[in-house]
Amino acid sequence: MSHVVTTTTTTTSSSGGGFANMGYTRSVPGLLKIAQVVTLLIAFLCVHCSKYWTDYSALRYFEVVTLWFLIAFLIFFIMHMLRLQSKIPCINWTLTEFLHYVIGTILIFIASIVVAVKNGGVTALIAGSVFGFLATVLLAISMWTSYKVTCGSQPTSAAV
Repeated sequence: MSHVVTTTTTTTSSSGGGFANMGYTRSVPGLLKIAQVVTLLIAFLCVHCSKYWTDYSALRYFEVVTLWFLIAFLIFFIMHMLRLQSKIPCINWTLTEFLHYVIGTILIFIASIVVAVKNGGVTALIAGSVFGFLATVLLAISMWTSYKVTCGSQPTSAAV
C-alpha cells in the first residue's frame, strides 16, 4: 500500500523574490539609512563647496569624517538591498553596523561641533554644521534601534 503526500508551501513577501530587496527601502532601518546618506551628503557638499574656509584642518576633518561614514552607510544600504549579508555569514553584520553607528555618532558629533565653532559666519559652513548635527541625531536613532536588536534583553535563568 503506497501513499503519496504532496505538500505545497507559499510564502508572501513585500520585498518580492527578485534580485533586490525593495521592501528594505520602505522599512524603518532602510529609511533611516537613506536619510543618513542624504544628510551626510548635504553636509559634505555644504562644507566642500564653501569658498571661504576659516580653518583648513578643522574643515578637512569634517569632510573626511562625513565622506567616510557616507560611503560606509551607503555600502551597508546596498548590502541590505542586495541581501549580501546572508551570503557572507562569517561576519556578524548587526554588531558591525552597531559599532559603525557608535563610532560615527561620536566622530560626526565632534566634527559638527568643530565646524560650528570655526565657521566664521559663513552660511555654507553653518548649514554643513546643522546637517552634521541632524546626521548625528539620525545615527543615534539607528544606534538605539540597532542596540535593541544586537544587545537586547537576554534571557536569564535563576537556576545555575
